[in-house]
Amino acid sequence: MTSGVPHETYMRRCLDLAGLGLGHTAPNPLVGSVVVYHDRIIGEGYHQKYGGPHAEVNAINTVADKSLLSASVLYVNLEPCSHSGKTPPCADLIITTGIPEVVIGTTDPNPMVSGKGIRRLEQAGVKVTTGVLQDQCQVLNRRFFTFHNRKRPFVILKWAQTSDGYIDVLREKAGIEEPNWISNEISRILVHKWRSEEQSILVGTQTALLDNPMLNVRQWPGNSPLRMVIDRKLRLPKNLYLFDNTVPTLVFNETKDEQEGHTTYVKLNFNGSVLESLLQYLYDKGLQSVLVEGGQILINSFIRENLWDEARVFTGTKEFGAGVHAPVIRQVSPEQYRIREDVLFFYHNQ
Repeated sequence: MTSGVPHETYMRRCLDLAGLGLGHTAPNPLVGSVVVYHDRIIGEGYHQKYGGPHAEVNAINTVADKSLLSASVLYVNLEPCSHSGKTPPCADLIITTGIPEVVIGTTDPNPMVSGKGIRRLEQAGVKVTTGVLQDQCQVLNRRFFTFHNRKRPFVILKWAQTSDGYIDVLREKAGIEEPNWISNEISRILVHKWRSEEQSILVGTQTALLDNPMLNVRQWPGNSPLRMVIDRKLRLPKNLYLFDNTVPTLVFNETKDEQEGHTTYVKLNFNGSVLESLLQYLYDKGLQSVLVEGGQILINSFIRENLWDEARVFTGTKEFGAGVHAPVIRQVSPEQYRIREDVLFFYHNQ
């Protein structure tokens, strides 16, 4: 059992471990766990991949001397599950191994769990402490909590702007066919890392037409997100990368529901809030996050309808003097990070 070391110390280790699963566990949450015997970690693990063993299982399995479990404390950043899914209930494993005490960061918002795991442990005589670093635990699993509490995916807006506030030149006039890069190479690699962490990625018609983006992960190891584009009138040419059948792609339109190879056409009602309809579709499909990469009209629509959770804005050193104005987020103070000559502004919508 623990004596002098605060619970927060071990919970921070759980959070560090849990973060290692980002991009691999969805739609499951990010979970890390440690087993502590007399102020010494004797086992640790995290949920590594959807469908694989949960964090508590991996942590318990790493304990070399299982006889110590009956005098140990298990720490976990999210309430242990109490139902059978792709794996057996973690609460039952904790009980059968004889662990007498469990410290939990936050309860699970999933209605299938939501307090049931805690009750099962307590009914079996396990001492349970909850709410340790609760805010940090919920921030780590903000995609998971947003999905279950707000019934929509977690929405991340991303764009790059010049130092004088433009995201592009007027390319119809300039005749530029390739993207006019504003951010530096390191910032662009970071974007590929972000893509690997989210379940889906979305652009508007103009961005698809002018940039011809691949919207996949090329400069970072990991999975490519589900590609999505809003093409109301189905005017995008089929020679774009979006239609190369290398990555599953959704095309939101007002005309048809149809499947062509890896491209799925999804008919939406454009007379109401198309963004609410789109997010409802993603929620129904179990997608917990979407990275919105442009363009100006689409991002401004998310801002105007207050359907966003984070915005990540690169500001480069270039000046265009004129062009397409960058979106503006007001009344939210951003965090700032420097990436070489770029400045990354990180907005959180409270």
